[in-house]
Amino acid sequence: MAQTVETIIARKGGAVVTVPPAATLGRAAALLAEHNIGALVVSADGDRVDGILSERDIVRRFAADDGVATSSVAVSSAMTADVHSVEPTATVDELMETMTNRRIRHVPVVDGGRLVGIISIGDVVKNRMDELETERASLQQYVTGTSY
Repeated sequence: MAQTVETIIARKGGAVVTVPPAATLGRAAALLAEHNIGALVVSADGDRVDGILSERDIVRRFAADDGVATSSVAVSSAMTADVHSVEPTATVDELMETMTNRRIRHVPVVDGGRLVGIISIGDVVKNRMDELETERASLQQYVTGTSY
């Protein structure tokens, strides 16, 4: 049976750091650093996804402005508005396909229009490593009759 996004969210938790569209890029950069994350969901109300802002978006805006006053620019002017999200019932394989085909590293999880989590490529890799370890342990127990 295929694992779902819901499984990853249950393991890592559904906390999502959001930033309002009117916040400054300086505030967004501070949030990224404070939480040691690579992207923020842009949301006016904390429930609806208005966009996503990654470190790359900030760097691109900084480069476009030659660094002049970029920290005071509104998040809405640098965010990615065309956000690709998944539902909790999506399979991890579907999530990986979305991330690969769209070349994105962070995908919000939305249920009934409400933000319920975010999955990073690191979360996907950790999930896969956990799966492989479980398979290895099961095979070892099957072959040797003991667990490691």
